[in-house]
Amino acid sequence: MKNFLKKFKGTETPLLTVTEAAQEKIQTVIETEEVEVEGLRISIQGRTATAFQYSLGLATEAQEDDLIVECENFNVLVDAESAPDLQGTVIDYVDDLNSSGFNIENPNTPTWNNPKAQEVQKLIDERINPAVAAHGGQIELLNVEDDAVYIHMGGGCQGCGMANVTLKHGIEAMIQEVFPEIKHVIDTTDHDAGDNPYYSPSKG
Repeated sequence: MKNFLKKFKGTETPLLTVTEAAQEKIQTVIETEEVEVEGLRISIQGRTATAFQYSLGLATEAQEDDLIVECENFNVLVDAESAPDLQGTVIDYVDDLNSSGFNIENPNTPTWNNPKAQEVQKLIDERINPAVAAHGGQIELLNVEDDAVYIHMGGGCQGCGMANVTLKHGIEAMIQEVFPEIKHVIDTTDHDAGDNPYYSPSKG
């Protein structure tokens, strides 16, 4: 394992560590691209009470405020806003009989800086997720901004024909009951990618 000593806020802890296995896999993917790739970009898109939600993908250019971690053959572009919560993170690639894919080990605790988001997260954890768990569903809070809450519907909720009913009459109603100032609950889920395991949309 190679450490890339990109210091952050004066600490001795590397901002990001990429294992040799992960570097090899990333480089292999980059070599298949038909356009010039600047490197791998990582950011935190959301969080639950126990885990961060990451965006990990190739980028053709760095954004102006990205932090750059130099690897042997490419750069890792770290979203500046996400950087404090990525301090000391290790990106690895695992390929064995049970599973294969990138594994992100982050020593930081996923807490919301926004007090309202913390309160909404608590509501999701204590009331909403136990309710949708009956159908194997899970709701992830992505952001709270002004009068809007952004969520992702996972598990049995993704691709479910009743997802809109669950959103409007379940999730949105419960959030607005506790937080009447929230006017919009926005589902960012790509339901076309779901397996639709419990219900099918009615045929018109």
